[in-house]
Amino acid sequence: MRVAIPLNALFHAFRRKAVTRSATTSPGGAAATMKVHQFPALSDNFGYLLHDERTGATAAVDTPDEGAIEAALRETGWTLSHVLNTHHHADHTGGNLGLKKRYPECTIIGPAADAERIPGIDVGAEDGSTHQLGSVSFIVMHVPGHTRGHCAFYFPTENAAFVGDTLFSLGCGRLFEGTPEQMHHSLQQLCALPDDTLLYCAHEYTESNARFAITLEPGNPELQHRVAEVKRLRAENKATVPTTLSMEKATNPFLRAHSAELRQSLGMGPEARDVDVFAAARKRKDNF
Repeated sequence: MRVAIPLNALFHAFRRKAVTRSATTSPGGAAATMKVHQFPALSDNFGYLLHDERTGATAAVDTPDEGAIEAALRETGWTLSHVLNTHHHADHTGGNLGLKKRYPECTIIGPAADAERIPGIDVGAEDGSTHQLGSVSFIVMHVPGHTRGHCAFYFPTENAAFVGDTLFSLGCGRLFEGTPEQMHHSLQQLCALPDDTLLYCAHEYTESNARFAITLEPGNPELQHRVAEVKRLRAENKATVPTTLSMEKATNPFLRAHSAELRQSLGMGPEARDVDVFAAARKRKDNF
């Protein structure tokens, strides 16, 4: 169904529910019950299974690797009921048709703005629309830039957002089909979520992103600590995702156009617009 109030107002309405995971409630008033099973796929993708314990509904967020998703379903004992596609790229939709064949009742939900490029899509979701995974509600956010139809899936009562290739830990997606203005606006939309929102990104890019980020803000103590922590995690072959929005605001250069040090590193002064600072940072990352 279509949400009739602005997205920011909707996010703030859910904020109190989303702050403490142990106290969250589902639309029916019962304790929230969604589990997230994270697993590696392809060379550097993450796969996610979302499972509502109340109803048994289970969604795969993107389908990078049909085999990896099948293995995760066997491991968990869950049965696929939904696929949530963030965008059309093959490493996010490649398993759609095979999974649909195995699970004919599975509903594939993807961005309406890109429906013609989402294999097997059943529901074209509009920006701001709300949907159900069993008893759990989620909101579709249109966040173009990486692609023209990219979307994110925000679960307010679970305090979680699945952001695809729009926002990465210490980075953001390349602008394959969008403009800097579009991507900057999309990132600001995500920044309007509660600061403690868990961000589930689609790739393990954090270590390379960290090497770039520290060149722009070498004097940022939180970034220094983050870089060291990322190195430790990757040396132990551990995932750096999920991250939190508050951590990204403190360390991710693509969310920090206001930083004087970052602007100085880019040769830009206080008079430069934030979107132009973002564009300069993204261009430098493209050539890093």
